Amino acid sequence: MTEPISTEADLEERLSRPTPEVVRDIAKLKGDLVILGVGGKMGPTLARMAKRAIDEAGLKHAVIGVARFSDARSRQALEAAGVRAVPCDLLDRAQVGKLPDAAAVISAVGQKFGTTGAESATWATNAYLPGLIAERYRGVPTMAFSTGNVYPLVPVASGGATEDLAPGPIGEYAQSALGRERMFEFFSRRDQTPTTLYRLNYAVELRYGILLEIALKVWNGTPLDVRMGYVNVIWQGDANAIALRMLFLGETPPRIFNVTGAEVLPVRDLAARFGELLGKKPILEGKEADTALLSNSSQAMKVFGPPKVGVDQVVPWVAHWVKNSGRTLNKPSHFETRDGKF
Repeated sequence: MTEPISTEADLEERLSRPTPEVVRDIAKLKGDLVILGVGGKMGPTLARMAKRAIDEAGLKHAVIGVARFSDARSRQALEAAGVRAVPCDLLDRAQVGKLPDAAAVISAVGQKFGTTGAESATWATNAYLPGLIAERYRGVPTMAFSTGNVYPLVPVASGGATEDLAPGPIGEYAQSALGRERMFEFFSRRDQTPTTLYRLNYAVELRYGILLEIALKVWNGTPLDVRMGYVNVIWQGDANAIALRMLFLGETPPRIFNVTGAEVLPVRDLAARFGELLGKKPILEGKEADTALLSNSSQAMKVFGPPKVGVDQVVPWVAHWVKNSGRTLNKPSHFETRDGKF
């Protein structure tokens, strides 16, 4: 996988390519898989990977993707890949009650950006909606996406927050994300629903993510703030594979995994590397703080193994994509944010 990626079709294929481990684990699925919030950044390739894995395992189960589908093209693309698309406003209790039955559920629903000024909508999406989901699918094995933002900023020298660190969310988005976890925990305990919580930071591919944001700033000569001087990232294909394998590890109360890459990456060094690849001199602003939003993923790596695609591979891919004016999603992570305001 070292050759550059030049087309979205190639990118989508790689991001949705199931590993042998995913195919092996998906064979445990006893019926249809429902993915809620399938229209987000990870949802489409996650759904396609699930469908491909089910097919390779020789199963006949359906992958059912649920979202508003305000963009008809996203629905058409999923259906072309064999995913059954079900439109639903997940904040509408009546619509949620009519969703198809499932043998397993992935919740990829969440709201982050635009929180400032719309705090109530963020809380509704992140902390009320999970209750509706958990009630509808009580007792059904559930994997819910969360975020490393539930942790406080930690000393860089610590190597990142472990799952044993008490949450310390900064700002209303992070607080509501912890609310999401607590709702899934409450219903897991009450209804004996096997649940896993997936604390992610940050997934990257070529159309969005921290690496693209750094590369674009270097390419365009835009100043890069390095006060949040260190980050974790994981290739989205690896993140998708872990998500599907986590489905079968649910517990009551929920089992929690930090999901990210193994390295603590200095933003300054990433900018320098992109500068070399792009023939540009990075413009850096600020001074690195002693703390950062970092997660330690050693527990996940013991269970799932290390990521199959490393940062050393992804950085040249991103540089090639930027040089060749590859399409981007224009969905910045705002990883530089230290005050929790999104």
